Amino acid sequence: MPTPRTGTLYVCATPIGNLEDISLRALRVLREADLIAAEDTRRTRKLCAHYDIHTPLTSYHQHSPPAKAQSLLQQLLAGKGIALVADAGLPGISDPGHDLVVLAIEQHVPIVVVPGPSVVMSALVLSGLPTGSFRFEGFLPRRRADRQALLERLSTDTRTLVFFEAPHRLLHTLADMRQCLGDRRVAVVRELTKLHEQVLRCSLSEALAHFQADRPRGEFTLVVAGGQPLPEAAPSRAEVKEALSKLLAQGLSTRDAVRRVARRYGLPRREVYAAAHEPPGEDASQDVSPSG
Repeated sequence: MPTPRTGTLYVCATPIGNLEDISLRALRVLREADLIAAEDTRRTRKLCAHYDIHTPLTSYHQHSPPAKAQSLLQQLLAGKGIALVADAGLPGISDPGHDLVVLAIEQHVPIVVVPGPSVVMSALVLSGLPTGSFRFEGFLPRRRADRQALLERLSTDTRTLVFFEAPHRLLHTLADMRQCLGDRRVAVVRELTKLHEQVLRCSLSEALAHFQADRPRGEFTLVVAGGQPLPEAAPSRAEVKEALSKLLAQGLSTRDAVRRVARRYGLPRREVYAAAHEPPGEDASQDVSPSG
């Protein structure tokens, strides 16, 4: 039996808001493909109608059953060219397109990326924060305990941090970031490339106050300054006490303040607790022993 010819999976970036932000190459691929697998067929149908594209559409999203991915794979193996598109931007970044790409790789299906708009890169550049090294986390966990645990782990990362967030969770996320990361600089980017695009560059406290007064609307990308590098020398008790005092003045509990200072300086928590409860008049110039 002859081996069926293999088609190609085209991973196509589409506009993140403004329909003009699409490449000539992407338009050609969408016209010439046998099928467009779209995360949201309504949005993609609007794009196709705008550019007079009549390629058949099928839905492929996070709630699609596994059989749908297998069906698309079989069509690729039979020689069809399929254009994979997300709601906005490049598929495969925090969306189910990644799973289809993995399946195609496993079956040696050719994959072609058609680059274009990116929410992450656009927001990062707009933020004004360092771009040489960054960490993209996508959406934070919904449960507060899980969200705070992740933010605590990120608190010592010196890279610029990038997150997605939905409007109904924005206030909770900003509050947790301020508590777990400290009152850092943030760029809150809303509705990129759309009519009501907004970039708010300020501290986390200022961002929280702004959106408490002005109800969040639209889709948000948060670009947060990275943490400070750990000091090479062990901090003095005076430095530890000063750091604790600042955090307590921000409203943190003693437990949370001690945990954050211990992480910032790479110290055992017991050492930070000891410095916090040291009687007045003790030698504050003495260094605190780092962990390890």
